[in-house]
Amino acid sequence: MGRNPAEKGSVGAISLGDLTRVEISGGIQASLAGRYAVALFQLARDAGQIDSVDASVAKLKQALAESADLRLLTTSPQIGREDAGKAIAAVAGVLGLDTLTTNFLGVLARNGRLFQLGAAIKAYTAIVANHRGEITATVTSAHPLNDEQIDALKTKLRGRLGREVAVDLHVDPAILGGLIVKTGSQQIDGSIRTKLNTLANAMKG
Repeated sequence: MGRNPAEKGSVGAISLGDLTRVEISGGIQASLAGRYAVALFQLARDAGQIDSVDASVAKLKQALAESADLRLLTTSPQIGREDAGKAIAAVAGVLGLDTLTTNFLGVLARNGRLFQLGAAIKAYTAIVANHRGEITATVTSAHPLNDEQIDALKTKLRGRLGREVAVDLHVDPAILGGLIVKTGSQQIDGSIRTKLNTLANAMKG
């Protein structure tokens, strides 16, 4: 893949213009966020640090979900690259992120691509799941799931799908209760919102 002159800098020792082939599904490398995620994964894999980077990425994802200030930092066009770089470095320190992930954030900031962070996190999670032979299930709940509920959900999905399952958790109070689980093109909608809508439609008939 040729170097994109608009993307300067590198994530650790690998520049975005020199990505080697990674066997992943879903056309991840077709997107800019995906190419950043691939670069981070390659570094983590080659350094034997997939688990530590995975843990840092999970912290970032949680922080983005919980902090309006962090979301503003990563999406506001009014924050200059230099200021964004300093701020995101401070965030990395507070969260205790590993060096590779911290460098990765620095590259996004210098290239003015922090707005791609959410998509890059999603892509990285999918790449790691594929690397581990897992299937990723996107799970939406009305309230955060605790560790016991997550483990029980993984067990049920593993029995249903016949594969190890990584869960990508999202919270949406609008579904009222229950779960919406999506794997690939398949979706199981057990939300209270959908059940109520179904009941309302049936009563109309």
